[in-house]
Amino acid sequence: ALVGHVTATMVEDLGHAALWVPSGAEALEVIRSARQIDVVITDHAMPGMTGGQLAEAIHKLHPNMPIILATGFADLPGSYAQDLPRLSKPYGPDELAQALAMVEPQQRVAS
Repeated sequence: ALVGHVTATMVEDLGHAALWVPSGAEALEVIRSARQIDVVITDHAMPGMTGGQLAEAIHKLHPNMPIILATGFADLPGSYAQDLPRLSKPYGPDELAQALAMVEPQQRVAS
């Protein structure tokens, strides 16, 4: 939770709107709503599902949604997670800005 809140604050400090949710299930609820989401930053280790599983579920709903996977793991099981842009932990504002620059320009960011 702390990493999510800090990441959301860094995203806002970079000039974007941010929304933090505590789980993959809640992230899917937000994404299914009419809310405009331009990019998702997800942690690999989450309660209930991995970041790769969340990304796969998101891409079934929104195939073009940019997703950044934050992880401290060098290798991740499952081929889906391996294809996502990575944000290596630990990271700071500079690394976060670089990861966001790798995906399409956005106005809002969900974390």
